[in-house]
This record gives sequence, C-alpha cells and structure tokens, in this order.
Amino acid sequence: MASREIVSAFELQPRRDLTLLHATSLVVGITIGTGIFLKSAVMAQAVGTPLLVLAAWVVAGLVAMLGALSFAELGALLPDAGGEYVYLRAAFGEVPGFLYVFNSFLVGGASISAYGAAVAIFLSDIYAFDRVWFERTLHVLGASYTLQSGVRQLIAVGVIALFATINCAGVMLSGRVQTILTAAKVLSIAGVAGGVFLCSGTHDWSNLATPPGANSGGLSGFGAALFAALWAYSGWQFLPMAASEVQRPERNLPRAIIGGTLLVLATYMLINVAYLYALPFWQIATSNSTAYPEAPSVAARTVQTFLGTHAAPIAALIFLVSCTGALNGTILARARVPYAAARDGLFFAAFGRLSPHSRVPVTSIVLVSIWAALLAASGTFDQLTNMAVLSYAIFWIPVVLAVIVLRNKLPHALRPYRVWGYPLVPLVFALVMGWILVNAFITSTTESIATLALILLGLPLYPLFRKGRAAAPRLEPERSD
Repeated sequence: MASREIVSAFELQPRRDLTLLHATSLVVGITIGTGIFLKSAVMAQAVGTPLLVLAAWVVAGLVAMLGALSFAELGALLPDAGGEYVYLRAAFGEVPGFLYVFNSFLVGGASISAYGAAVAIFLSDIYAFDRVWFERTLHVLGASYTLQSGVRQLIAVGVIALFATINCAGVMLSGRVQTILTAAKVLSIAGVAGGVFLCSGTHDWSNLATPPGANSGGLSGFGAALFAALWAYSGWQFLPMAASEVQRPERNLPRAIIGGTLLVLATYMLINVAYLYALPFWQIATSNSTAYPEAPSVAARTVQTFLGTHAAPIAALIFLVSCTGALNGTILARARVPYAAARDGLFFAAFGRLSPHSRVPVTSIVLVSIWAALLAASGTFDQLTNMAVLSYAIFWIPVVLAVIVLRNKLPHALRPYRVWGYPLVPLVFALVMGWILVNAFITSTTESIATLALILLGLPLYPLFRKGRAAAPRLEPERSD
C-alpha cells in the first residue's frame, strides 16, 4: 500500500494555476521585501555620502536588470520547475546543478529565515521584544553566530509556519495571497513617499549634500554597498523555480520577470529619494543594522517625520505586509528546487512527492520551512542576508553564462524570448558579479569563506544521489495549451 502511494505521488503533475498577474506579483512581491526598509543604513555606513547611496541603488538596479534579462531567456527556453538548477544542469551537467540544489536548501533557507527575523524587527518598532530565554555564541569557520531563544525567535518561527501552511494548501491560493500582499505593499510604499514629499516637517533637499568630513569608503565601500543592495533587488530569479506552475510560461515568464523588475527599480528610486529628502544623513547611517541593532529602521524614522507619534504602528503594518509577501513567495519558490531535483533522482525522494489534493510538494515545503525556522534562531538579519546574497552571486555567474553555453549547445531550440544585447548583457552581468564577489571576500572574509564551505559540502553527497537517478526518472509537468 505504501509503495503504491509513493508511485502515485511521483506520477502526479503540478497544475499550471499561476497567471501572468500572479507571476508578476511573485517577482515584485519577493523582490520588495525587507531590503528596501533596512539596507539603506548599511549602504550609508559603507559609502558615507547620500549621492553615493543613490548611485549604489542605481548601479545595483541596472545589474539586476541585466540578470533579469538573462533569466528571462532561460525561463522561456526551459520552463520547468527548479529554475537555476535546470539551467545549470542543462548547460554544465549534474554536478553544478546538484551543488545549486544543496545550496538552495542549506544556505537558501537563510533568505526565508531573514524574512522571519525581519518580522520581529518591525514588530519591535511597536514594542521592544527583549525577553531572551537562552543565548549562546558559536564560532564556526571563523565566523561568530549568536543562537538565541526568545520572543523574537518565536515570532519568526511562527510566521514561517503560517505561510508554509498557506503554501501547502495549493499554488492557486498562494498566488492569490501573493497578488493581494504585493498590491498592498506597492501602494503602501507609494503612500510613504507621498507622505514625505507632501507632509514631512523635516524634509530638506540639503540632506542630499555630502556631510562635513564624510569618508566615501572608496571602491571597496561602494562594492559593499552594491552587495547590500543586491539583497533588496534579488527576486527575479525566484519565479523560474516555479515555472512548471505558470500558465503559458514561454510567454508569461519573460513578461513577468522583466516587467516586475522594472516596477521594482522605479519603486526603489522613489522611496530612497524620499528617505534622503526626509532625514539627515546621520539618521540613515545610524538606523537599524548590525552596527545599531536596537535602533528603529530607516523607514520607520522616515514615516515618523510626517506621522509623528502615530508612526510606529502604521510603519510596522506597512513593513509587515511587505515582509510577509516576500516570505510567502520565497517559500513557494524555494520548495520547488529540491522538488525538481528529487524528480530527477538527485535529492531525497520525499521532496519529489506531490500532494494528491493540492498538487504541490508539501513535504518539500514543510522541510524547507523547518530548516529556515532553525536558521531564524541564529545570526542577525544582516548575517542571514549576507549568506543568502553570497550564495546567490556565486551561482548567478555560471547561470547567466548558461545563456551563451545553451545558445551553442542547443542552437535550434525554440527561444520565445532572446536576451537583448546578447552576448554583452550576460557577460557584463557576470563580470560585475565577479567583482562584487571578490570585494565581498576581501571585506567580509569569514562570512564568504563560511558560505563557500557550506556550498562545497554538497560534493561528497553527489555520488550517493547519482545512484538513485535511474530509479527516479524525470517526469515532465503538463504543458498548457
């Protein structure tokens, strides 16, 4: 009986229930998460001047657009679940594909846990959740991680569990929730910017001037600011992970990735100009970050300039909507990566099973969320996001180069979308990401080495899964008409 249930679970195919609106909401909803409310402080500390903060946002946005264009071609060419895993496997073989899957589960869980941690940060703008039941600092591979058990960690775990439950109910429900949360967050951010420009009592264009005695941080400081901004811009890569559930993916994937990224770029520039217009630069630099963990977020301080004492609860509500939307979308997408690999026999078989009722990989959703909940109890928000961005960047380089490799390897394959500016776009993106990675290894050596070591831990496991490949042949999802 049990064996028949396992076979049935593998024979099921996912439903293509995600429309173009759902897909675009997924891109925008994941990208606009926490970084736009928190990372400006880290960037200000790195570059030292308002104009360089804006320049870093612009450059990072252009880099993100290059990556989005490259992913749009790959998503239309190979519209199957797994995203980067599928592209790496098709272009370079199973080993890099497997390492990506291992990384997506092990280190990628940090992106989910970061959203859980951010929920606690934003709630603390209303009430200080400072009760800690257990605390211990561990030193792993030269990096320090503080394990805590307290009210903040309980909140983080609880919100992860809530959205894992929603995702288990079906991709249609997840898509609708995503669309509602994304619309709410975009309107809320526009409302914050409007409040600053129309009602703020402290606004002053002179806030954008270079502060006296400012230190720009040089090229390495600008690289660190770009690195921080990449967390806020990362999101275009998630939609292809759920490509097997998108309607007409050959058309809707490129449209959602490119259109969603353009909307994010416009939103980010608007709100960052509002920050710098409303606040003196020193207030931005001393907002919530690893250096100032107890300070309010830069966004909370901005809202306070036009709402005064009523700012905290309203700002917290805006941030929570944004953060939970990103959390919902990230759980949806991340769970599809080990699911896709399990269907190929390159990951634990349980991850490849679909629920007969919801047609989603419930086991994968649950296990990915449990791992993220455990990570939420360690490290700070910036440590978690630095790990996630490092792992993204390491794999983004070969993934965008896969555009070039697959153009030569599959010259006659149908490409509904071809990247504009080929081959310059993927090459420039790879070069910029390479520079950012080198700079990260110089400025954040311990975190970088720790992340790389965690990725390489997958190498000894690959031969074990390779043996099971023949026993679990790939099952293609149903194509839409």
